[in-house]
Amino acid sequence: MKFDKHTESNDRRSKPRCYLQFLFILILMPCQGFADDQNVQANQDLLHYGAYLDLSFPLNFDVSGPHPWRDKLTTNQLNEVSPNMGMFYFRKDVSEASPWGVELAGQAGYDTSGQVPSSSRLGGANVLQYVSRVNVSYLAPIGSGLTITAGLFNSFIGYESFYAKDNPNYTRSWISDYTPYFLMGVSLQYHVNDAIGLGFYLLNDWNYLAYVNSQPKYGTQLTWQLTPQVKLTENLFFGPEQTDTSLLKYWRGFSDTQLQWSESDYSVALVYDAGTERLASNDLQTFWTGTALFTRWNFSGPWSVALRPELYWDPNGNMTGHVQFIKAITSTVEYALPTAPLKSLLRAEFRYDNSTGQQGGFYGSGGVNGPLVPAG
Repeated sequence: MKFDKHTESNDRRSKPRCYLQFLFILILMPCQGFADDQNVQANQDLLHYGAYLDLSFPLNFDVSGPHPWRDKLTTNQLNEVSPNMGMFYFRKDVSEASPWGVELAGQAGYDTSGQVPSSSRLGGANVLQYVSRVNVSYLAPIGSGLTITAGLFNSFIGYESFYAKDNPNYTRSWISDYTPYFLMGVSLQYHVNDAIGLGFYLLNDWNYLAYVNSQPKYGTQLTWQLTPQVKLTENLFFGPEQTDTSLLKYWRGFSDTQLQWSESDYSVALVYDAGTERLASNDLQTFWTGTALFTRWNFSGPWSVALRPELYWDPNGNMTGHVQFIKAITSTVEYALPTAPLKSLLRAEFRYDNSTGQQGGFYGSGGVNGPLVPAG
């Protein structure tokens, strides 16, 4: 844990942050050629590649001049034009006819810096932050097919993607910022039937750019398609995330539960996260929890709106670094520009965050060196 002292501000005004951002997405489709052979066509359909650029101007009315957003790991630079993310990718999916797959992707931008830990860094972390996918997959002919993936891959934990183009809102939730976006290790995925899927993960560390110890960590996933519109997902993480790896005693346990309902124009997801870990330094049993409701409505052609209320409680400061209780609500309006074959999105976002507690608060009118205010 880390703690910093601050003086409470007498200015208790709750001014919102307004995020105005332009999101540009380039998607390149694989060339299909003129082949008539169905097997060749099927193999080409397994290939995916493209690029993506994300630019924004996050404005904080409370503070003039560029400054960081306290405790936020993504969209961290406020009051300046921010190239938050640029990425490119190549992926070959697996199939029964073509069981080997591969995934490669690179990224750059302000948000990649938030993935690098302040201590216990993995060797080469400052370079690896620009790599988001390097893995190979194999579809083993076991039952309905067991997919084995090894390398650096997308995290199975969490509802939101690291890439804003895939999320209902532009800025990410607090629960997403304090769960992994990427993981290193081996994953096994198996579909019991059309409704139930299982996953098992053997991992290196909670933060893929950290090196805490050499013991493996474990993850499991259960997905259950209750109806064609409703899906339940339960993700679990368990393993030692401290230098003292005493079996079970100092291991981290974490649960990520997602209930999703989606139609063609609507989507709603309720996510609840909870974690616990006993600290070897003082034998304190820490706890953290958070929840968010993600909603999106495509109400008219290119127009969509999204609303996300959320809560995050870090009573021991084990995740955010400060003892605080955060309440936030984010609303987003999106317009999809007709720029085929490219895909471009314009989003305007209004966000209000409130942090209270022993060490809660955001940077106020005095900036990073001034007193903290509870809302921003």
